[in-house]
Amino acid sequence: MAIPATKTKVQPRKPQRSGRFTGITRTLWMLFSFGLIGFVVYVLAVSVNFMNLFGRMPNLKTLENPKSELASEIYSADGVLMGKYFRENRTPVGYEELPQNLIDGLIATEDVRFESHSGIDLKGLFAVPYYYVSGRIRRGSSTLTQQVAKVLFRTRADLNDGTLSHVPGLRMLIIKTKEWIMAIRLERNYTKREIMTMYLNINEYGSNAFGINVAAKTFFNKQPKNLTLEESALLVGVLNAPSYFSPVEHPERAKTRRNWVLSQMRKYGYIDQASYEAAAAKPIALTYNVENANKGIAPYFRREVSKALLQWSRETDHDLYADGLKIYTTIDSRMQKYAESAVAEHMKQQQKLFAQHWKGQQPWRDETGRLIPNFLQTAIKRTERYKSLNTRFEGNKDSINYYLNKKYKMMVFSWQGEKEMTMSPIDSLAYYKRYLQAGFMAMNPLNGQIKAWVGGTNFKYFKYDHVKQGTRQPGSTFKPFVYTAAIDQGYSPCYQVQDLAVTFPAEAGRPAYTPRNFEGGYSGRTFTIRQAMARSMNSITAFLVQKLGPETVVAYAKRLGITSPIEAVPAVGFGSSDVSIYELCGAYGTFVNKGVWTSPMMVTRIEDKNGNVLREFVPQTREALSEETAYLMTHMLQASTTERGGTSTILKTGFKFPYEMGGKTGTTSNYSDAWFMGITPDLVCGMWVGGEDRSIHFRNGSNGQGARAALPIYGLFMRKVYGDKSLDVSKAPFPKPAQPLSIEIDCSRYYGGQRDTIPVDQKLNQTDLDILNGQEI
Repeated sequence: MAIPATKTKVQPRKPQRSGRFTGITRTLWMLFSFGLIGFVVYVLAVSVNFMNLFGRMPNLKTLENPKSELASEIYSADGVLMGKYFRENRTPVGYEELPQNLIDGLIATEDVRFESHSGIDLKGLFAVPYYYVSGRIRRGSSTLTQQVAKVLFRTRADLNDGTLSHVPGLRMLIIKTKEWIMAIRLERNYTKREIMTMYLNINEYGSNAFGINVAAKTFFNKQPKNLTLEESALLVGVLNAPSYFSPVEHPERAKTRRNWVLSQMRKYGYIDQASYEAAAAKPIALTYNVENANKGIAPYFRREVSKALLQWSRETDHDLYADGLKIYTTIDSRMQKYAESAVAEHMKQQQKLFAQHWKGQQPWRDETGRLIPNFLQTAIKRTERYKSLNTRFEGNKDSINYYLNKKYKMMVFSWQGEKEMTMSPIDSLAYYKRYLQAGFMAMNPLNGQIKAWVGGTNFKYFKYDHVKQGTRQPGSTFKPFVYTAAIDQGYSPCYQVQDLAVTFPAEAGRPAYTPRNFEGGYSGRTFTIRQAMARSMNSITAFLVQKLGPETVVAYAKRLGITSPIEAVPAVGFGSSDVSIYELCGAYGTFVNKGVWTSPMMVTRIEDKNGNVLREFVPQTREALSEETAYLMTHMLQASTTERGGTSTILKTGFKFPYEMGGKTGTTSNYSDAWFMGITPDLVCGMWVGGEDRSIHFRNGSNGQGARAALPIYGLFMRKVYGDKSLDVSKAPFPKPAQPLSIEIDCSRYYGGQRDTIPVDQKLNQTDLDILNGQEI
């Protein structure tokens, strides 16, 4: 019998790895490990800027306090935003002011994993090659946090200064590495809400709008929280390329981009199909308004304030255009509106009169009335256009004249509104030289606070400021300095002087000088000096200047705050030296403020972006006159409005103001400058009207005198001010000094026992009616 064979269990043979395969694996692991270590070392080297190879990184302090340019805001005394100072117009808002549809739209479009990543979206980063290959690329790999880092720290400009930063191929890698590092650091230092808020506040939206707050106002005239779904989607879409997707310049392109944002919101579940269809079907509806220096309240005033603020900024290491300062001014927005309205209303009519006055003729004339030859050719050489052409063509007259006479379409100013005209630069100059200009300022004399400032007729087209920048001969508005000196040296308002010619003898190379009255002759009658100032009589002013001496008049003008150079000549009392409205308002304020000169004040305080007070301002003051002299001068100035023959009686007879007020008109000898100064117990107003050049003016006093060309602005302004019950403007009489007066002021015995005053309800004469109605005489 055969013995069965025994079964032996065969163990499976393990596959033997070849030495070559094992070597490849080991090599790959080693390469990966070295690559990982190398990458970590590289990132560390970038973060510390090893040997300055990669450029600077923001330090921890910068990361904790990131800074973007913020517009500084300027406010009126009653809390109204007047305008801004900026290079980038940006005013930040908090997260709570952002609408949810804006946040959802941004996440759906730019960073769908924003809430879950820690600054770098690895899934999105590794998916980029796939999207590029498939042609489905819609966005880059940068997260919202990386984009914040890029904009906030200017990684592609300010931090791109290492040795290797200029090597082709390495530059972008270094930049991206820095953005990764800073994105992670930002995520560690800030919440998601804070990063989202930063993103929306720092980015540009086009049309000079930086940040969502300004963008919402620029395109829709809304606060961000009031944006609709389709409006939010539009602004999110604009962020990708503000110029390319501009809803103003490219509305169809912007609409397509907006609807794509809406489709992304639908795709990721932020809106449903119905909401998408409703929003996508709507047309783009803009309320477009770009903020700039030409717009806003009191543009001439704001520019003057900026001069002082820039000096303060240099001294204190602040940046007016980037630090988000809050500047609080003395301007009252209501008074400013009334002032601008009064100037516009009057100047529109004055321009009509001026055009009729010079119809068919050119108004630039010399002292004899003859046409000034080559006036425009000389004037254009002072313009920036001429200077630019002169530099461009190296003084070649033919080339310069060709472009000066080449016609273009341009928008021009008119009192009927802007209009498009075709004209050459020389035509444009001739057009604008025919326009009369004006300046107006209102100030509280008790504290120096400027309440209204109108530097010209239209800031967009006429940048020159006629309140402080411009100085002109003040005419008879300078006479109160003569009378102040006289009263201060013992003359009573009732002191009598005959209306006779006064001659200043020739001296120091000057010919003999005999000033004439406005009418040209002398009556020989006797007048009190109060009557003389009310009627603006040159003969009696000349008598006082001769008695006091021109040097005394100059000294009193300086004491009262006039800083412009004043020449001590016989004509000083008639305003022969140039001064500004700004100076005169300060000087006249001394009379109302019991003899204390107070410097006109524009700003009360400056705060930083967090509301901390950086500087508070108080006006300069000094005692310039005794309280009695100051009161006597207010009494003298009131005569202009109440005395028979007073140059300002229209305020009582025409405008029917029942309150105490004083005034002084001023007119230069050739009618090139018309002035008026008005005072009440808590408001001093100064105004000037004239041509841009002194050679451009009316040819007669019926049109060119201060009472006709300037005073009505004051009447129109005060009518609006008195009519506004929200304004706390005094209607009381001028307060009398605490001590009894030492000088007689009741001059009725010199009028045969009768007061020489006009009744308030006196019937208007035709001249008064013409001033009120703006009709040509």
